[in-house]
Amino acid sequence: MRICIYGAGAIGGYMGAKLAMAGADVSLVARGPHLAAMQAHGLTLIEGDTRQTVPVRAAEDPAELGVQDYVIITLKAHSVPGVVDRMQALLGPETTVVMGVNGVPWWYFYKLPGPYENHRLPSVDPGDVQWRGIGPERVLGCVVYPAAEVPEPGVIQHIEGNRFSLGEPSGEKTTRAERLSKALGAVGLKAPVRPAIRNEIWVKLWGNLSFNPISALTGATLDVLCTDPGTRAVARGMMVEAQQIAEAVGVKFPIDVDRRIQGGAEVGAHKTSMLQDLERGRPMEIDALVTAVQEMGRLVGVPTPTIDTVLALIQLRGRTAGCYGA
Repeated sequence: MRICIYGAGAIGGYMGAKLAMAGADVSLVARGPHLAAMQAHGLTLIEGDTRQTVPVRAAEDPAELGVQDYVIITLKAHSVPGVVDRMQALLGPETTVVMGVNGVPWWYFYKLPGPYENHRLPSVDPGDVQWRGIGPERVLGCVVYPAAEVPEPGVIQHIEGNRFSLGEPSGEKTTRAERLSKALGAVGLKAPVRPAIRNEIWVKLWGNLSFNPISALTGATLDVLCTDPGTRAVARGMMVEAQQIAEAVGVKFPIDVDRRIQGGAEVGAHKTSMLQDLERGRPMEIDALVTAVQEMGRLVGVPTPTIDTVLALIQLRGRTAGCYGA
């Protein structure tokens, strides 16, 4: 089984290191100093007090790696359309593409029974680049839970979590999903195959939709924004609107809004990824986390006044910081 991790940063590097340490046929697509360090010295994974380095096959050009059985994409959502052409060298007739990407996925409405089946989302897939270039039939959904960092090039520090939930857009339990689940399980990662992966996507998205932009606008960590009465109320308003949208397309939430916010508070003094990106001058993942939810609200006829307000503010904040838009 040939597996390629496309985007071997914190999460992709963590998964790639675990696979490589177990002797799997894994390759990594990366760039810059991180790639150079992996090519020269191998990939180092720090887990607690354990530090282990393993040789890895890493390249910037996917054409060097050949056709794969699985391509696991762990890039930020806004980065994926720009690499679809380069990715073609990895894709054969039987290649499965695992979208380990946060936010509303571009394939969301593929094989979703109902009036919106096969609807496209321009906010996350402008020009249908991914729909045409990857193909929804190749996709295996994935919800990423681990937290990791890249403290220096070639080094991954695992912070917590080891679950990568998998699920077919159709809800079927397929051979390709089971095969990857077993492969990841064999290297110490939890990879359950879910019959309703969209439910899990929305529970994670609930937090990303609200906590990320509010933290970037205020500079607050999760423990603060989830307990301050004002910001908690804004987050709750966004979540209630999102729940109405999700339920309109068949999603069932296993927990309620207040429990989800409490879960965020319990994470502690953590800076969200959007706040970290803003502080470091990196592109912000606004469209997949927020704009796409607004777009889906328009589609199903659910008003989103709180989401609209926060989205307008974070888009402008991103533009003035040079971290969003052209």
